[in-house]
Amino acid sequence: MPSIYREDGFRFGFFSNENNEPPHIHVKSAERSAKFWLVSIELVNNYGYTSKELGRIESIIAKHREEFLEKWNEYFRN
Repeated sequence: MPSIYREDGFRFGFFSNENNEPPHIHVKSAERSAKFWLVSIELVNNYGYTSKELGRIESIIAKHREEFLEKWNEYFRN
């Protein structure tokens, strides 16, 4: 997964073969991962994060949502 941002030990990115889905971001740290839609900032799936961690991740995504959407569009629209 190419990383586009890192904060608080979380790595944010997307996979190059997922352009058939709505814009979204994956987050990973250690053995845990989650996926969020970017337009509505909605959790799609979670593998191991606590609700507190998911809240922190969601706030990071909200803060950087426009940047993540720009990177998504740059990558998949070219």
